[in-house]
This record gives sequence, C-alpha cells and structure tokens, in this order.
Amino acid sequence: MGILHDDVVIIRQSENEREPSVITVNCPDKTGLGCDICRILFFFGLSIVRGDVSTDGKWCYIVFWVVCKPTTRWDSSRWELLKKRLVGACPSCFSASGISYYCSELQPPKPPDLFLLTLCCYDRQGLLHDVTEVLCNLELNIKKVKVSTTPDGTVMNLFFVTDTRELLHTKKGQEETYKALGDVMQDAVISCNIEKVGPEITACSQASPFLPSAITEDIFHLEMSNELPSVSLTSNNVSVTMDNSLSPAHTLVQIVCQDHKGLLYDIMRTLKDYNIQISYGRFYIKQGRKCEIDLFIMQADGKKIVDPSKQSALSLRLQMELLQPLRVAVVSRGPDTELLVANPVELSSKGRPLVFYDITLALKMLNTCIFLAEIGRHMIGDREWEVYRVLLDEGASLSIPRRKVEEGVWKLLMGWE
Repeated sequence: MGILHDDVVIIRQSENEREPSVITVNCPDKTGLGCDICRILFFFGLSIVRGDVSTDGKWCYIVFWVVCKPTTRWDSSRWELLKKRLVGACPSCFSASGISYYCSELQPPKPPDLFLLTLCCYDRQGLLHDVTEVLCNLELNIKKVKVSTTPDGTVMNLFFVTDTRELLHTKKGQEETYKALGDVMQDAVISCNIEKVGPEITACSQASPFLPSAITEDIFHLEMSNELPSVSLTSNNVSVTMDNSLSPAHTLVQIVCQDHKGLLYDIMRTLKDYNIQISYGRFYIKQGRKCEIDLFIMQADGKKIVDPSKQSALSLRLQMELLQPLRVAVVSRGPDTELLVANPVELSSKGRPLVFYDITLALKMLNTCIFLAEIGRHMIGDREWEVYRVLLDEGASLSIPRRKVEEGVWKLLMGWE
C-alpha cells in the first residue's frame, strides 16, 4: 500500500470567498486523529461547515469543508503551512501494517522545548492582545503567562512558550520574533529577551493554587450534576441520542446543537479522551447555524457500546462539553474585579487553542484594560483544567458592568461576536 507524500493532505482553495475550501486527508488511522486535525484547523482560525469521515480501522479518509474569517487574509504560504501541520499530525504511511504504528504509539514524541519570553514595555490599551496576536502568528504556543503592571505604567510580560516551527533556539528565530514585536509595539518596547528554560524555572512561576468558588463550585456545576446550569452563558438545545439498532457493529450517536467555534473539536476531543473510535461520521450546518452530526462509533475493543451506564456517561459528557465548552465568570478579588475563564485539558495535555487570544481581543473591544494576567492548570475533581485569571484595571472594571464583560468574552470565545 503506497501513497505519495503530497497526497496525504490535499487542499482545494475556494475561488470565491463565499464558498468553502475543501481539505482532504488520506492516511493510516489512529484513535484521536480527527481530534488532532480539528485542533489544527481551529488553531488556524478555520471554521468547519461540513465534514465526512470514514475508516476501516487501518486507513482513514477525511474531507472537511472550511471557511476563513472575513477579516483574515490567506495567501499561498499560509495554506502551505497549514498543509505541513496537517501532514505532521498524520501517522506515517508505512504504519498502515500496524506494526510500526503501534510501536510508535508506545514511544510518545519528545516534549517540545520551553522558552521564556520576557517583554518589558510601556502600557497602552490592547497591548496584551497585540503581543498575543504576534505570538500566535509566529506559531508560538503560550503555555503560561504572567503579566503585571507597575504604578508608573510599565508592564512586565513573562510568556512561557513552545515553538511549533522549532526556530526559537536559533538567532534567526529570535530576531524574527523581536522584529515582529517591534513592528507592532514600535516605541513602546523597553526590553525583550528570549531564553530556553527548564522545569525548575516554570516551577517557580506556578500560578496561584487557590481558586475562588466561582470556578470550583458554580462554574463547574455540570461536573457534578445532571441538571442544566442556571446561568445563561451556555449553548442552546443540545440533543445527544444513541442507537444500536441500525448497525451490527457500531453505535450510532446523533447530535443536534447550535454551532460554535471549535464545535467539532469539542466532540472529537471528548471521544478521544474516552478512547472511542469513529468508523464513519457526517457533519453539516443547516440554515440558522443548527448543526447535525451522525457518528458510527465503537470502543477500543472493536465492540459497540451496549452498557447503559457507559452510554449514559458518554452522552452526558458530550452534552456538557457542547453546552459549556468553556466557563466564564467575573468575580470580586478583594477590592478588585477578576475575569475567570476555564476549559478542560485533553488527556494528552493539550489545551484549547486561541483562548488567551480571544480573551484579550474581547477585552480590547470592550475598552477594558488588563492589570494582571496568568494562566495555570488545576486538577478539579478528576479532570485537569486550564484556568485564565485576568485582573481588570480598576478604572475600567468600574465603568463596564460585569455581566457585559462576561457576555462579551463568552460570545467571542464561542464565535458568536
């Protein structure tokens, strides 16, 4: 069985901005491949409007119809970069026999190097979002951030990042980063430094282990209850049904829900964490942003899901992740006002893409300044969560109602802006 390297991922760009581009992936299968591909498309800011997935357990064929944001300009180099990242997520074509594939799964790839970007600059409105946008464009993944503002208006930014392109350890990669930041911030930059760091440095920069009850109790209400949350920051009309009568080997999962940013990623990551394999799937958006998804799935042992308790657990988890893929709240932190955003982390330790980017953009659009910000990971119950804590500028926090901040951040994170 052979396939040309260039044929693993084929991208047919749309000639009309109103029509979707088509991305085809043809490669050996693995559990979670759909999740990994959806995550990459999510990171690149693409919305999936239709999808078809099929596999025989060894070979997988995926077709996604995607659209770009109207405000995003895509040139040939960005499409090529997307193709490179998608090819990198696919198992080797030599693994289709099963032997080399399963061996590679037992030997996970080496974790990426971690770098500390220290940026000292003069404060201004929207500064943190502008810096975050530069880092995202350079494919620098923000793992942890600490931002603090001094009384004289100076901001100290500490970004712990990994480099998808693997260039940040070189002089060329660092100079490219310095230039990109300088082009955006111009005279606001006081100093900028990049260095590779080890685990002992990140251990000294851990986020606060203490979380307010808005996170541990109210926002995570769905973790402990079958009831729908009482807050309005949820999606609407999520329906998940399971049927074992239509296929002798598969369980059919039918989902009807409202579209949101990263919807298919949220479904795929949930199935990946449950070690569920998709044999065939179909996804499309109808008029009014209503989504319908049909998935023929089976467990890792190759059997359908017949245990009612397992069906109930998976159905509840899917409903929960589609109702509230993120949690958002604005709370009091002593005399100050703090924005809290949290999302579950995949079992593979990957966090949700572009969350900090959207948070900072939403606050910039609301003309709300950031005094302090940090990202940390916390175990709540039996799950790991990535928690973003943003202390709002005292003047801005008093001028804008808390509910307006919550709704503005929530809508941007969900793609409903």
